[in-house]
This record gives sequence, structure tokens and C-alpha cells, in this order.
Amino acid sequence: MENSMRGRVLCFANVVMRVPPLFIIDELLRIGLGLPGESVVMNSTDNGFKVTSVPDSIVGTFATIATDSFLIDHFSLDQHIYHMYLMIIFKFIACCIGCAAALCTFMLWTKHLIIVYLYLISVGVIFISYWSNVSTMKAIIAYVSSNEAPTSILDDILYLNLTKVLHQGPGLLLIQNYILQCLLASIFCYIHLAPRYSIIQKLLVLSFMTPSVIGIHPFPTSILHHAPVFATLLPLAVCKFVICYNGVTMMKTIYNLYQYAHNFISNFGLSALAESEWIRLDVPCVLRTFWIIRVGEQVIQILGNHYGEETFTYYVMLRTLLVNSCETLTALLGMTSIISFICHYIGCFFQWVLLTEAGDEKSIGTVSAILFYILALQTGITSLDREKRLVRLCRNFCLLFAAILHFVHNIVNPLLMSLSASHHPALHRHIRALAVCAFLIIFPVSLLAFLWSHFTVSTWLLAVSVFSIEVIVKVLVSLAIYSLFLIDARRSTFWEQLDDCVYIIRSFGNTVEFSFGIILFFNGCWILIFESGGAIRAIMMCIHAYFNIWCEAKAGWSVFMKRRTAVNKINSLPEAKVEQLRMLDDVCAICYQEMRSAKVTRCNHYFHAVCLRKWLYLQDRCPLCHLILYNVENHQSQQIEDNAAAIQEQRR
Repeated sequence: MENSMRGRVLCFANVVMRVPPLFIIDELLRIGLGLPGESVVMNSTDNGFKVTSVPDSIVGTFATIATDSFLIDHFSLDQHIYHMYLMIIFKFIACCIGCAAALCTFMLWTKHLIIVYLYLISVGVIFISYWSNVSTMKAIIAYVSSNEAPTSILDDILYLNLTKVLHQGPGLLLIQNYILQCLLASIFCYIHLAPRYSIIQKLLVLSFMTPSVIGIHPFPTSILHHAPVFATLLPLAVCKFVICYNGVTMMKTIYNLYQYAHNFISNFGLSALAESEWIRLDVPCVLRTFWIIRVGEQVIQILGNHYGEETFTYYVMLRTLLVNSCETLTALLGMTSIISFICHYIGCFFQWVLLTEAGDEKSIGTVSAILFYILALQTGITSLDREKRLVRLCRNFCLLFAAILHFVHNIVNPLLMSLSASHHPALHRHIRALAVCAFLIIFPVSLLAFLWSHFTVSTWLLAVSVFSIEVIVKVLVSLAIYSLFLIDARRSTFWEQLDDCVYIIRSFGNTVEFSFGIILFFNGCWILIFESGGAIRAIMMCIHAYFNIWCEAKAGWSVFMKRRTAVNKINSLPEAKVEQLRMLDDVCAICYQEMRSAKVTRCNHYFHAVCLRKWLYLQDRCPLCHLILYNVENHQSQQIEDNAAAIQEQRR
């Protein structure tokens, strides 16, 4: 129990430590990596939160400068533009370096990540100590410089003017600073990574406490003013010494990590390394935590700024959160992780309803996340303005819902086939499976009725309609085959036409699915050319054309030719007579069913025509003696000879 709790705490700590680098990357992406863009300002209006854009470009900036200050000459303006360009380039390079550093920090091993955080905390402690000392020194200088005050706070203390010091002077602030500096000194001395010599530790405590001690004595204001700066010299020197002292170790660590990655790729491949790192970093959980914290921060900000106003509504707040939650690539990744988490449990719910075991863990959750992220990238959702982003996000959700219905059908379809072939099934399992099928028909119909009644015809609506109708057709095909198998399972005699009926129904479903794939391809071409192009959309269309059109057409044609060839082979075999079957008095060696009609092979074995045709899909040898049942070349040459003989007889 203790080990389990300790493991959970360590996993939680590992996740939390990897969240701050994502916030750094998110903030750098939000400001556009320092490039000129638009600053978004949210104001409260009668209809909700009004978003206004403030131009932040070079042209707009200098147009304003030229308008407000027309005395600037051309040389000065050119110089300003030159400096502005340099500043933008510097900001861009700094933001790229910041993103790279944050990404490297995110990917560190846990023990190295702890060292980085200890160092950053120690530096942060120094700055907090400095800011606290500065504010305290300002209050002391202001008190000492007043006319009513004596030469120092120490004089008031010695004259027992404690009430004056505490209520009118900085006495309480000084006491708070004492306590804070003691706490910060203890933290710094405990976590700093330099060698811990006793004299150094004592000097560090003294450096943190020195400004507060000096502040009560009658020193000149110049000394009081510069005391916080001198107090930080020793702690900063310790931090710099840590960097210099461990520089070689850091380089060795980076080299060892490179060697580890290189050896792993050489032995197992790049995909195995990516999967291993994905599991080690626990990326989905980190992204979910980052997104939840990010949204929670925005909720607190909106409630703090606008709660209680007449224009405030939770609906508008929800819309604002949806728009802000996918404004950068990192935020979009966090939303994708949340959607994957939700879709995973949707799949678990349907598996619980159908009483089936969990299959591939990466099925519905992972595929839904990939689909949503690709939809977001190919529609350029992060680069859209806020209103268009909300509309596009809702449209992507509709497409995702339609795709989830297909995933649910993939869960229920094998169950229907197994239940239909069972002779003693549990009735409640049939009811559960049929209820899910009813849901897969009713929900898409309701969705299409709602969408077509509220929206005009568009490429997006056409795509949603195609996906929804396709899942309805697939469910109807599954139910039809399920019904045929149920009938066949309860027949006492062999049903030879069953295979043909199943083939026709499945061919109809595959033809409809193939036709819808072509419609979606042309729909995507229209979007690519006339609505919103992009390299990602073009790549996805090429993938769709290859896998969903070309490969499906090739596989369907291959199945058709195999079936046609098998039918020709079966038709060339002689039909068994009734007397032969009566004398044989045996069952088919393939299906073990009674033979009321059969085909006779060259090796004088009897099989059902349907069973033998299914066997010929796989191989041309007899199931019993493994002799070749049919020689295509000999049969074709015999047909040619027979045709030639028939032509000669007609000429005569």
C-alpha cells in the first residue's frame, strides 16, 4: 500500500514538474515568437465580451509615429525602422532559444529535472529576497527622511517609541522582512547545489539578513539604498559557481543522452524510441494537466474581472474558454489530450454496454485524438480570428462525433457476427447489441435533421452528412448479415445461397463506402482550391486518395476476380448424381453438413459447391488428398480447341 501510494505521488510529481515548460512554450507561441502581430483586448459590452484587435506591426507603428510626430526626418525614421527590425530579429531568436530550452527541459530525466528545478528555485529565492529588501529599504528611507522621525529606527526603539514604529513607521514591514529573509535563507542554504562549507552557509544567512539589520541603524540613505544589491552578490556568486563547477558534468550528461538515443535508434528504430519516450514522459497526462490548469487560470481571470456585471453570462464565458483553449499549438495539444481521454471512456462505456473485453488500448481514444488534431491543423484553427475559430471548432466536433460512431460500429459489428453464429446465446447480449445499433441509426438521423434545418448547404455539412449516412449504411449491412446468420443457425439443412447473399450485401456496403470516399475526395478538392488550402490538407487528401480509394478499389477488384475465378472453377466440375450421393452417404469434409447436392473433383471427392468455392479462394488443391483440383492453363487451351472445332463445323 505504501509503495503504491509512493509511486502515485512520484508519478504526480513527475507530471507536475513537466507542466511549467509547456506554459513557457505556450506563452512564446501566444506572442507569435516575438514577431509583429495583433494584441487582443477583451472588453465587456451589452452582448458579452467584445474582442478588439490592436495592430502591432512595423508599418502601423511607424505610421502612428509619423502621424503624431511629423517633425521626424527621413534619416531618423529609417534609423528607427532599422533598429526595430533588429529588435524583432533579436526577439524572434530569443523566443526560439526559449522554446528549445523549454522543450529540452521537458524531455529531461526526472533526476536531472529535479536538479534544474532546484537551481531555478535557488535563483528565484535570490530575486524574491532582493525585491523584499528593496521594498523594505524604501519604506525605511521614507520614514527616516520624514521630519517627525529621529535619525534612525534604532533611536525610536531605544526611546521605547514602539507604537510609533509599529503603527506609523515600517516596524511591521521590517518584522515581516526579517521572517521572510530567515525563511528564504534557510531554503537557499538547503537547496543550493554548491559545496556546503560551514563558513559559506553562515555567510549566506548573513547576506540575506544584512539589509534588514542595516535598515534599523543610522546609516546614510545611500548605503540603505544599495544594501539589497550588495546582499545578493554572495548568493549570485554561489549560483554562478554551480554553473561553472558543473559545466563539464552537464556536457557529459548531454553527450550520454545523445549516445543513448543513438544506440536505441540503431537497435530498435526511431518509432520505438518515440514510443518509449512518450511513455516515459507520460505526455498525455502532462498535456491534460497543462490544459486544465490553463483553463482554470482563465476561468479565475474572467470571474475576477467580469463576475457580477450585467453582461456576464456563463454561456459567453464558455465560448471564450473554447476559443482561448485552442489558440496555440500547445493549447491545441492539451485539448486533444482531453478529447482523447473522453473518447477513451466513451469506448469503455460501449464496451461495458456490450459486455465485451477491452481490445486495443489505442483504438478509439488515440484515433479520435489524431483525427481531431489533423482536422485542427488542416483547417488552420490556431491562425483564425476568434469568431471563425469558434465556428471551426464546433464543425470539427461534429465531424469527430460522426467518426466516433464509426468506431462504435467497429466494436459492435464483431459482436453481432459472433452472436448470430452462436446456437445458445444469451438473449440480453442480443438486446444490448441491437440497442447500440438502434442508437447508431437514430443519433445520426437526428444529427442530420438538426444540421440541415439550421445550416445552409456547405462543404462541411456535406462531409458530416456523408459520414453519418455511411455509418447508417454500415449498421444496416451488419444487421442484414446478422439476420441471415441467425436464420442459417436455426436451419436444419445446409443453405447454399447464404454465401451469395452475404457477398451481395457486403458488396453493396463496400460500394456505398467507396462511392462516399470519392465524394469526400472531390469535396476536399473543392475546399482545397476554393475555400482553404494548405499543405497539410493536400497531404491528407493524398493519403485519403491512396488508402480509401486506390487501395480499397484494388482490394475489391481482387476479391471480385478471385470469386469469379472460383465460380468458373466450380462450374467446370461435374455435378454429383443422386445415386452417387446415396451410395456415398457421407457429409461434406469442409462443413460437415449433409450433402443433397455436391461437386465431384478430379480425385473423386465430394464437396458442397459453396464450400469448395470458399476453399478455392485460398488454394487449388483438394482438402483431402491435396491434388490439384483445377488447371487454368489446360482448361483455357481446351476451351480454345473446342471453340476452333465449333467454328470449323459451322464453315462446313
